[in-house]
Amino acid sequence: MVDYIGIANIQKMVGALGPAVFIEGLAAEIEADYRRWGEFDKSARHAIHSPVGVIELMPTSDGQMYSFKYVNGHPKNTALGLLTVTAFGVLADVKTGYPLLLSELTVTTALRTAAMSALAARWMARPDSRVMALIGNGAQSEFQAIAFHHMLGIREIRLHDVDRKAMDKLARNLHELGLRDLQVRLCKSAADAVQGADVVTTVTADKRNAIILTPEMIAPGMHLNAVGGDCPGKTELHADILRRTDARVIVEYEPQSRIEGEIQQMPADFAVTEFAQVLSGEAAGRASPAEVTIFDSVGFALEDYSALRYLYKLQQVQSLRQEIDLVPDLDNPKNLFGLLAAAPGGTTQAAPGLVKPFAAELTST
Repeated sequence: MVDYIGIANIQKMVGALGPAVFIEGLAAEIEADYRRWGEFDKSARHAIHSPVGVIELMPTSDGQMYSFKYVNGHPKNTALGLLTVTAFGVLADVKTGYPLLLSELTVTTALRTAAMSALAARWMARPDSRVMALIGNGAQSEFQAIAFHHMLGIREIRLHDVDRKAMDKLARNLHELGLRDLQVRLCKSAADAVQGADVVTTVTADKRNAIILTPEMIAPGMHLNAVGGDCPGKTELHADILRRTDARVIVEYEPQSRIEGEIQQMPADFAVTEFAQVLSGEAAGRASPAEVTIFDSVGFALEDYSALRYLYKLQQVQSLRQEIDLVPDLDNPKNLFGLLAAAPGGTTQAAPGLVKPFAAELTST
């Protein structure tokens, strides 16, 4: 039997702690894993692109446990009443190869993305940051707002989206959270939202090279949390923002970010720092209060590993274990066929004329 976490149990797990505390706990797990960066087998994710979206696999291992995430990104899905991003993942034991956990990761990806954003900002943003502009108010936005309010002390959030309904949705959800010390303001443009902000989070969904932020919007001392640019041909920042002489760009895993991040716009010798180098003390997250810091986040497999391991532990603490028969349990592991022979009411004999190639069925239809 394999542990299983579906949507109902994610609701219970997050509900028991509250989303802010859940995100902070997840951020602690992510930080602990980044601090042992050298132990992980790392690779850029494997992506299959189509004209309307992308489907990706994101694997990693620390030699003890292995994890992967299946995730898609289809920006036009919302017009069909579907989510832009869905995901699930597996945590496995390296010694046996047996899966330990099969879990939903659609909700969890939003939680871990917010946790990673706020964690990076703790090391990169000015400590006195209190105002955040949030550009793009779709499915990820509430999680970002909660994380920055709880972990960084953000007290004013300025919202902007080209879809007014998305802005209203986000404002309503934040109001219903009852965060009395959080001021929410709806802005008519990205420029209006950004003016005077300490932190700017961009989390738009369009799969294209967009320009959400332009150089004249950026003031000294800002921290940019660039979340939405996460696949080839999809960016949110004007390239001249990255070229600023007072800018510091930090990424998760450089080989992947070169393909998918904001830095895909830059030459191969453009200097960036990996987040693990900041945690190890090898590099600074911020050199001065006036420096512009940019977290070019695309999401990395280590963060999903951390999330799956966090869920695996948390479901046991909260007594929410649920199992599925994903892997056969055999008395004789060499007799896999015997599993079919022992099936109640089953037969191992094919009925005459019943079996034909599946390809032939497709052709006939």
